[in-house]
Amino acid sequence: MISRLRGTLLTRRGMGVEIATSGGVVYEVDVPLSVVERLPAVGEEIELRTVQVVREDLIALYGFLETGERELFETLLGASGVGARLALAMLSTFSATRLSRALAEKDVAALVQIPGVGKKTAERLALELADRVQDLELAPESAPPEAPGGAHKAVQALVALGMSFQDADQAVRSALEDGAPLETGELIRTALAQP
Repeated sequence: MISRLRGTLLTRRGMGVEIATSGGVVYEVDVPLSVVERLPAVGEEIELRTVQVVREDLIALYGFLETGERELFETLLGASGVGARLALAMLSTFSATRLSRALAEKDVAALVQIPGVGKKTAERLALELADRVQDLELAPESAPPEAPGGAHKAVQALVALGMSFQDADQAVRSALEDGAPLETGELIRTALAQP
């Protein structure tokens, strides 16, 4: 099992990144939006904590900057009806700390904001995961890595303008590919200009 990747960030594309290790192997890793906006510039060194998911038709790596994010992702995968894509969407919609708090407090109103999660699913997830997430060691919400960034606000604004979450998420990811995160307003304009 691959639990960490250390190497050079080669590309930031759509749902993921490519990392070249010192051994010459390049790994493609899917990451949530909350991680994409905190990545270093292309060409810089990076270390990701990873979860390897193996299915009949797919072997995939999912990457996170913090150990707590990875643990929360694994906890989400342990819930009935939650696959890797839904868990990734949950961590793209909220920071790990905010998502953990929403689950622990059984905040159904917050959970239904996640694409693919309706009221019944949100209630089931809250009941099933409330106790499991309380033991996770996550960074405090006031810490800079967990503070809501411009990318989250940009996605929310695009959704409010009528764009689907998936399209808004993809547009913001594309806008972030060129380097450091932009101010929310610039990010929205750049995302709207995407073809």
